[in-house]
Amino acid sequence: MNKLIGIIIGLVITISLKAQEKWIIKSQYTAQSDTVLIFKPKSYNEKEQLPLVYLLHGYSENYRQWSKTTDLQKLADQYNFIIVTPDGFTSYYINSPTNKKSQYEDFFFKELVPKVHRSFTIDDKNIFISGLSMGGYGALRYFILHPDYFNTAGSTSGALEIDYPNFRKVSQHFWQNNRLIDDLTTHMGDPKTANWNQYSISTLLKQHPNFKKAFIFDCGTEDILYSNSTQLKQQTDGLRIPATFISQPGDHNTEYWNKSIEHHFVYFKQHLKK
Repeated sequence: MNKLIGIIIGLVITISLKAQEKWIIKSQYTAQSDTVLIFKPKSYNEKEQLPLVYLLHGYSENYRQWSKTTDLQKLADQYNFIIVTPDGFTSYYINSPTNKKSQYEDFFFKELVPKVHRSFTIDDKNIFISGLSMGGYGALRYFILHPDYFNTAGSTSGALEIDYPNFRKVSQHFWQNNRLIDDLTTHMGDPKTANWNQYSISTLLKQHPNFKKAFIFDCGTEDILYSNSTQLKQQTDGLRIPATFISQPGDHNTEYWNKSIEHHFVYFKQHLKK
């Protein structure tokens, strides 16, 4: 009973469903409570340290996108990984300089990460992160800024370059309106006065010249964001970062991500540290 009261007071609700858990975390850093899905291998044993994979969703989606895109329980069982899929809202996974109630990066590292490590037996040498589109950006951002926490990372169809004209074109392409750039303006400031490019992956790599860790990224050749990935490939080659880039036919859609994420899990397995 005391434990239950403690959970209620902490304003964190945990629902167990076989090998899957659902958390609702009321955060001091975000306006909305964050919902998180966790997939554990069916053979999960608290005495066994397991690798951990965070999967970040894309813009306009939520914490359910990855579980609707592929069979996460199957991946957890096959690779013996714990998989965590939080809700990133439209935050682009950053701490907003203009909105005090959208400090997502603080939520991730100051609230979500500690809760994950309190709740499960994690192999600290083997923590991975990946994501699609906006989530692909978030995964590489966190990897570059926190290389000591993650073993390696992945990005699929990443929206990696924060560029106003490009994102206006993307917004019109998918929604026939300016919803994407309107949301980014809320999070990053007016593009007429704020430097959106400071958030780009290319900029982060320039700001962290000592970053040389390996990672994987991919994009479909028909994807409107394909140029973001080819630009990153040129940059990583020039910086001698051992990044693996996969280019294959495909568009910015669920069909592509269902296939592409498997490559990331294979890559993570190959990079497991003992």
